[in-house]
Amino acid sequence: MSTPLIKVEERGAWALVTFDRADKRNAMNRQARGELLAAFERLRDGPRAIVLTGSGPAFCAGMDLKEVAADRERGVETANDEWRDVNVAMRQHPAVFIAAVNGFALGGGTTLINVCDLAIAAESAELGMPEIGFATYPGLAGPATQLSLSRKRAAWMVLTGKRVDARTAEAWGLVNRCVSDERLLEEAEALALHVAGFDAVALAAAKQALDTVPAIITDWRRAFDFGELTNAQIRGRTDAQRGGLARFSAGEKNPGQGRIER
Repeated sequence: MSTPLIKVEERGAWALVTFDRADKRNAMNRQARGELLAAFERLRDGPRAIVLTGSGPAFCAGMDLKEVAADRERGVETANDEWRDVNVAMRQHPAVFIAAVNGFALGGGTTLINVCDLAIAAESAELGMPEIGFATYPGLAGPATQLSLSRKRAAWMVLTGKRVDARTAEAWGLVNRCVSDERLLEEAEALALHVAGFDAVALAAAKQALDTVPAIITDWRRAFDFGELTNAQIRGRTDAQRGGLARFSAGEKNPGQGRIER
């Protein structure tokens, strides 16, 4: 049997998923893509937050281009479909995905960061899309970045192939926070525990709403109506809203209430 390339650690309300192919800079070959899909399915009804990180000096170097080239020589063109399925599975998953970017993230690695709901980067991390150097438009990383950044910033990454450092990624909004390398997993775990403290139904509905507005709904009235509908659907599936209001009325704090936390 092949050595597993994806390591999954369930830690109660959250899980840590590690890309464990350090010798290949965590490039996603067919085995890794399949293991990721299987891991996401396994975690579908469990943790409320899932942290993704890499082993070694890289977060993820993107697709395994040597395997892609070998496949094309044999007339096989399934890699992009398989990689798209992995990323779509993350967007359709009820859990909140958090990227803990431990090193460089190129091409598909940048896609993963954009597809994750939240992201924390180590100071040494670098993000980029080198595809233009291969006379290629970054088929997944490009659209994912264009949905996340202004046109000029997305164009810098797509058209120059230059990497951006973690501080720039934070300033641009590619990641939420940049921390020291030593604190990366500690910060990611703290964020995962914080998110996992919220109601699972509400988290899944809020995640879906983030994709719907403004990607699909751009009109203000329709957006407000959608917000009301989303909360009605949450109330139909869980009593968490009623409990939260009762605690607030009794002078108790709900998760997330209080002073700003650094």
